Amino acid sequence: MNQFSVTGAFPRTVRIAAALIFFIPLVSSAGRAQKSETQAGEPLWSASDLIQPEELARIVQSPKSPRPLIFQVGFRVLYVQAHIPNSEYVGPTSQPEGIQHLRQRVQGLPRTQYIVLYCGCCPWSKCPNVHPAYKELRDLGFRNVKLLYIADNFGKDWAEKGYPVSKGE
Repeated sequence: MNQFSVTGAFPRTVRIAAALIFFIPLVSSAGRAQKSETQAGEPLWSASDLIQPEELARIVQSPKSPRPLIFQVGFRVLYVQAHIPNSEYVGPTSQPEGIQHLRQRVQGLPRTQYIVLYCGCCPWSKCPNVHPAYKELRDLGFRNVKLLYIADNFGKDWAEKGYPVSKGE
């Protein structure tokens, strides 16, 4: 009985080309958690615009570190359950009301103000709130804005790691 074998049926170069056609899109899409794109396809942010949870936790806990303004741009129920101490609730910036509240809050601030944005409602690649908030602040001229990179959600990537948490309003 003759069984079909991919190894024997195609020359090595064809097998390599087929593997690359499959593999290259996987590799190029892996970086999407590190940047987003504008409508024109230009990068909205780079890896240097992100701040990791452990780094922000050190800043929040250090009495000597310059403190950024920290805005939670997600849903109120999540903020009430647990949020970063001294962070301010802005509201979901996937909604016009959240964007308007963000605009009002930063009105009059120097464009050099250090700001950290976070949501934590869901996995980073699916978050509807951090991307519009970041874009809005950049469009308003703020250049010292960081996005807290929360890979899965605030509970798993912040609270469960023992980083400082406040509860309530």
